[in-house]
Amino acid sequence: MKPEIIDRKIIELNEQQTKMVVSGWGKDAYQNSAVDKITYLSDGLKVKGYIAYPADTNPQKSGGLKKYPCIIWNRGGSKDSGAIDTFTARGIFGQLASWGYAVFASQYRGNAGGEGNEQLGGADVNDILNLIPLADELPFTDKNKWGIEGWSRGGMMTYLTLIRNNNFNCAVLSGAIASLEQYILSLPGKEKSFKKLIGENDFENQIKKRTILYQVESLPKIPYLLLHGAEDNTVSPMQTIEMARKMVGLKIPYRLVIFEGGDHFLKSHREEVDRLRKFWFDKYLKSG
Repeated sequence: MKPEIIDRKIIELNEQQTKMVVSGWGKDAYQNSAVDKITYLSDGLKVKGYIAYPADTNPQKSGGLKKYPCIIWNRGGSKDSGAIDTFTARGIFGQLASWGYAVFASQYRGNAGGEGNEQLGGADVNDILNLIPLADELPFTDKNKWGIEGWSRGGMMTYLTLIRNNNFNCAVLSGAIASLEQYILSLPGKEKSFKKLIGENDFENQIKKRTILYQVESLPKIPYLLLHGAEDNTVSPMQTIEMARKMVGLKIPYRLVIFEGGDHFLKSHREEVDRLRKFWFDKYLKSG
């Protein structure tokens, strides 16, 4: 069964939620965008996700529309931890859409009421790849221009996606897991939960397959914006620093920014982070 949107509903917030979105992401993020909650088919499974687009787009029209570059945004965490609720989606994806982009995001299979089982970088990478054909259903998308962004575990998913599809123009990664091996070792006593997600059979080899530091040479040579907090206690900033070191040797273009005092979510650096993200996408998706 081909990937397609099988259910779509625009997100509507109450007055209090609207005020919170405006406070958290800015007036433009709310007024200049629309965000839809969707169910789409991925490998025949009904998977939950979101699409977002600029407010001046009428998705009911079939032609004569301005075409917007596309961005895939990959969430972190697993299962309910890190899942994007409708309020947060209205802020995160509304902001990206207000910058002039069509945005696609997956909750990954088995999450938020979706079918299947999450595999932490296994078959669930297909849930990201299967977002790409959904752009065919939206007449306002420029399907020749794609960016991709991932935070934390979503960074790992971004790298794995890029290894399998080199048609992206640029990537943004924040607090990304570049070594699942090192990440699991930093969480003593959690191995059992990882085995439940990934599977006990061939566990060590499967972790290596998800460890991007072993396969940097397989990444496309597109521009990477690498962001990390110096005080990140969830994913060590050394993972991103090591990625940058390997990219130097392979002549992969990148910009590395380590934020002094920054935590995993870069909460105290949001304004600068957003400025860098917007600059990166605008430079490589809108110029030329």
